[in-house]
Amino acid sequence: MFVATTLGILVAMSMALVRALLGPTVYDRVLAVNTFGTKTVLLIAALGFLTERPEFLDLALVYALINFIGTIAVLKFFEFGDLGLTRRVHREAE
Repeated sequence: MFVATTLGILVAMSMALVRALLGPTVYDRVLAVNTFGTKTVLLIAALGFLTERPEFLDLALVYALINFIGTIAVLKFFEFGDLGLTRRVHREAE
């Protein structure tokens, strides 16, 4: 049963990868990469269950946090063009 789940996750990851490469907008590509990261977390958890190594769940949680923070950083970069303190600079100029 978990082998079928792992294969299903791999198929979903390949579809997300295709969307990331062919996405019409930048936000579609970011969403596809975020989906790919989420499916990676599921794959790590399923493989940890299949190999009877529960420490893989810790790795999956760490990867999920990195995926979340990375997605927020990329979206902020696309919106503001900088990851620094650009808002403070604009307030001081007024």
